[in-house]
Amino acid sequence: MELTAGKVAVVTGAASGIGLALCERFAQTEMAVVLADVEEEALCAAADKISALGVDTLAVQADVSHASAVQVLAEATLDHFGAVHLVCNNAGVAARGEPWAGPLAAWEWVIGVNLWGVIHGIRTFLPHLAASGGHIVNTASIAGLLPGFGPAYDASKHAVVAISEDLYVELTTAGIPVGVSVLCPGWVNTGILDAQRNWPTHLGTRPPDNPTLAVVERHYRRAIDEGYTPAYVADEVAKAVTEDRFWVIVGDEFLDLAVQRWHRIADRLDPQPPEETPGLPPRSEILDELAAAMEATDE
Repeated sequence: MELTAGKVAVVTGAASGIGLALCERFAQTEMAVVLADVEEEALCAAADKISALGVDTLAVQADVSHASAVQVLAEATLDHFGAVHLVCNNAGVAARGEPWAGPLAAWEWVIGVNLWGVIHGIRTFLPHLAASGGHIVNTASIAGLLPGFGPAYDASKHAVVAISEDLYVELTTAGIPVGVSVLCPGWVNTGILDAQRNWPTHLGTRPPDNPTLAVVERHYRRAIDEGYTPAYVADEVAKAVTEDRFWVIVGDEFLDLAVQRWHRIADRLDPQPPEETPGLPPRSEILDELAAAMEATDE
């Protein structure tokens, strides 16, 4: 699909990170942009920034984990612009709580935004895209191809990759003129580790941090700080949309690990964590740090 003036892009999670960069990238092509985000103040600032680029802009506060909120987003888009051509289901969060013994609310939040947000976006906007032709971009992660980034996060991102593949195959088979891309970046310089600033009140008290975060968080933050810029990721997404390409894998550094995992699956071997993960210290070093921290706690 060509990204040109006269077309309308909807981006969720648009107030920061990859979402804001996507809005900026689409505005560069003179597309109209609809920004959706749960964080009201940041959303207004982002909308002002995009509007200053000279394109028609609409901001809609929305918690995409709720189908009704996404329906309101679609209605506002159609009321304002009369059409929609590109939908980026990009909103995403990562919980900091302990996954197995901590509150279930952390799972509900991550699955609600990362997976149900994508499902609601597809179901709500697909009929409108199919009517005139368009494209859907679903933001997953390299965690959608390779676990190891946290159980709830990994589960949600694996599911996004799977439903995106199903959607692509079904639309292609039926000859429906809607393209599908799935975004699977590695480390990107965003505020994902601070996503719990938007913890929803309806899920109760925000869960306490997983104790292991006190040790490993600094490594994750450094990897994220040194990761790809959101603008670079947005450029890759724009290329994929114009080329009608499904996979948007930003950076190849994780692909070898994903391939090795699938070789182990083919050989029916038990799961094995990689000795080294791109951007992080060797696993043995991290385990030593965790052991030292536990000893200090016991003392």
